[in-house]
Amino acid sequence: MPKNSKVVKRELDDEVIESVKDLLSNEDSSDDAFKKSELMVDDQEEKDVDVEEGSDVEDERPAWNSKLQYILAQVGFSVGLGNVWRFPYLCQKNGGGAYLVPYLILLLIIGIPLFFLELAVGQRIRRGSIGVWNYISPKLGGIGFASCVVCFFVALYYNVIIGWSLFYFSQSFQHPLPWDQCPLVKNASHTFVEPECEKSSATTYYWYREALNISSSLSESGGLNWKMTICLLAAWVMVCLAMIKGIQSSGKIMYFSSLFPYVVLLCFLIRGLLLNGSVDGIRHMFTPKLEIMLEPKVWREAATQVFFALGLGFGGVIAFSSYNKRDNNCHFDAVLVSFINFFTSVLATLVVFAVLGFKANIINEKCVIQNSEKILKLLKMGNLSQDMIPHHINFSSITAEDYNLVYDIIQKVKEEEFDSLGLKSCQIEDELNKAVQGTGLAFIAFTEAMTHFPASPFWSVMFFLMLVNLGLGSMFGTIEGIITPIVDTFKVRKEILTVICCLVAFFIGLIFVQRSGNYFVTMFDDYSATLPLLIVVILENVAVIRIYGIDKFMEDLKDMLGFSPSQYYYYMWKYVSPFVLSCLLVASIVQMGLSPPGYNAWIEDTATEEFHSYPTWAMIVCISLMVLAILPVPIVFMVRRCNLIDDSSGSLASVSYKRGRIIKEPVNLEGDNTSLIHGKSPSEVPSPNFSKNIYRKQTGSPTLDTAPNGRYGIGYLMADTPDMPESDL
Repeated sequence: MPKNSKVVKRELDDEVIESVKDLLSNEDSSDDAFKKSELMVDDQEEKDVDVEEGSDVEDERPAWNSKLQYILAQVGFSVGLGNVWRFPYLCQKNGGGAYLVPYLILLLIIGIPLFFLELAVGQRIRRGSIGVWNYISPKLGGIGFASCVVCFFVALYYNVIIGWSLFYFSQSFQHPLPWDQCPLVKNASHTFVEPECEKSSATTYYWYREALNISSSLSESGGLNWKMTICLLAAWVMVCLAMIKGIQSSGKIMYFSSLFPYVVLLCFLIRGLLLNGSVDGIRHMFTPKLEIMLEPKVWREAATQVFFALGLGFGGVIAFSSYNKRDNNCHFDAVLVSFINFFTSVLATLVVFAVLGFKANIINEKCVIQNSEKILKLLKMGNLSQDMIPHHINFSSITAEDYNLVYDIIQKVKEEEFDSLGLKSCQIEDELNKAVQGTGLAFIAFTEAMTHFPASPFWSVMFFLMLVNLGLGSMFGTIEGIITPIVDTFKVRKEILTVICCLVAFFIGLIFVQRSGNYFVTMFDDYSATLPLLIVVILENVAVIRIYGIDKFMEDLKDMLGFSPSQYYYYMWKYVSPFVLSCLLVASIVQMGLSPPGYNAWIEDTATEEFHSYPTWAMIVCISLMVLAILPVPIVFMVRRCNLIDDSSGSLASVSYKRGRIIKEPVNLEGDNTSLIHGKSPSEVPSPNFSKNIYRKQTGSPTLDTAPNGRYGIGYLMADTPDMPESDL
């Protein structure tokens, strides 16, 4: 080092000091607050620590207590009511065991890759859906808002179903069960069976009249059903209490709500296999109809089921994974949860068809007895000859096989006048072919089967408690998909936001507990989520693979996981998944256009369901649901495109504050070559330019202002300083 180097360094230091003095002397003399303000920037090492811990995103972000708790949360969210009452119906309708082939193929093509994608971006960026997509591309920030809107729509009616389950649960503590037999009506002269029940069945009557007290049309509201209103309130109170502390409270409940349904399903399976006729149901279920598997409709319905079974696009998957450590093996999680979901569906299907096989056997026995009595009457009246009946047939203890033998003989001999005899073919397959799904399966078919169980109240309590837990597990993920992004973006208190969200949802949800509420549930289920979620997931795929870059994304995954993911995912994300999703979107639009918009109304006089078309106002509501759900995407895009809001306001904060320190973060993330979810810490990213906007703590002033990053920078104000080179500061 030259001997005069210390002199040179001292002169340079003096110049720096003088330049700072000149800068301060240029301030207005009246701006005493500026001189008292503090601008503290930590050293590089301290910032790196903050970045690695994720504290640059937010202060002390909550984390899962254990990996098991996180897996149970994801399983609870993905395994819901659809696994119990939708998958078995699709399996029966679309070729039995053959349906599992397209389902598994589509699970591998779109299910696991897209589930893995959502887990990865949530875990790396550690934000809810709004923050994640703003971080990747501010112009596509509307994706996160669209997910929140869809989650809110789904939560509105999904909790109503939990309310229905709570009602049936509360009514199950009595013997016999209240839906075991038709009620009797007394008048002045005599007692008779309720006509509406006599024309249908005891369980059907109880569902439509006692539980829902349903009206005859959508336009006929009929006022509130007070029983269901109380149950809806109880459901929202349960959700609110479980979610009020975020994952710190809901995570502990997951141990029960996620595991209990499996205990119940296994108990039902063991009990069901011991019932007469259960094997017939399971055999019917797994008998493959290979010709049906080639129909395009089967693949469309399988893709739709895969899509919704994993909860893609809701934001709940991203929200849950955002509380993970960044080095968590999310690839293992994606595969594990996806296959747990699949095997749960298969287990539920076994249970459903074992019980429905038992129910079909009971109905078939009643059919044989009733028609055998008709044959005896026809023999006594001389309409049938005794010579037609085989000698070994004993009508007092006739079996189904013997009855079908007699039925076939009579049909051949009395071919011309057979229809006038009024005999029915009693086949178990005919009963099993009556495809039932949704509320019809849970609240009518299954409840009817349980009335024939020994100790039926116990099994009813277990079944409806299982439905409540399945629903709550999905509700936790759905509400988390709303709360987490809003808390991350607007920095509101989670407790207050949770209470407000649940209160607003309860009051809006009162439309579902009117006497016509079941028709509104059908409307929301058909129109509020399907198309918007498909569009959301397609845009998610485009945002990561096209805009952010799949090569960069694969590097990020390697850095995060510690190994390179299979190239299989590269080709799925880049080519196959977008193509399959686009085909599914087109097919869904075509299906929606070909199917007449309407609902099945319950007609009290005939005790049957009748299809009604939606009135004009209802069609407007249906269209509005779809438009409102997807509207945030174009709105945010146009706002960013037209520069109505600075890009930095939609991304992660340009400057985050923590305990009196400024932590640097990237500002203009769109178009920046630095990895957004890359292995590099933000400390390696070029720091933002502080020459024009400086945040400083205002001493002695309670005034709040809004920082240009879109958050409320509490205790901080923005000062405009003259333009100058960054080195001058």
